[in-house]
Amino acid sequence: MIQIDDVIISLDILKEYFLCDLDACKGECCIEGDAGAPVREDEVQKLKDVLPIIWNDLAPEAQKVINKQGVVYTDADGDLVTSIVNNKDCVFTCYDERGCCFCAIEKAYRNGLQKDFFKPISCHLYPIRVSDVGPYEALNYHQWDVCKAARVLGKAKGVAIYQGMKEPLIRRFGQAWYDELVDAAEELKRRDII
Repeated sequence: MIQIDDVIISLDILKEYFLCDLDACKGECCIEGDAGAPVREDEVQKLKDVLPIIWNDLAPEAQKVINKQGVVYTDADGDLVTSIVNNKDCVFTCYDERGCCFCAIEKAYRNGLQKDFFKPISCHLYPIRVSDVGPYEALNYHQWDVCKAARVLGKAKGVAIYQGMKEPLIRRFGQAWYDELVDAAEELKRRDII
């Protein structure tokens, strides 16, 4: 592990490979699992605010869930997570003509329909999971079978997790923090630690 400011980073994030391969996985991380994506308290209102913009991209079943319980709920572990449909699919999913699953919030952002919220940071950072450890935040690699193609592509392209997750890491921690992370990774490589 290394530490930058008040963030503890698992070495796996620096040495393991990961590059999303949407053509292979079809966005399965948004439609598999037993709970929704983790959501921060400060993101709940943003999820509500974006609803009018993305509403027509959501499945009718997702609209029903949102109307009944809202955009988030507290899961069995006591965590605030996005609402899900049929104990599985995130309510914010939508599909393209190839059957690939996308986040409707991200789609609206990338298409310029809204510029206020990209998507929950936990989704943007995945496969990195953030947890609180006393006064620190800990970044760990969450390895999931549905992301096998991302590990294969990352290794083939030589893209480590921290490199593939550059955009969300900068979004969450800032450019200076990310630059320090890159410098730390390079130093660890020079010393043959990773």
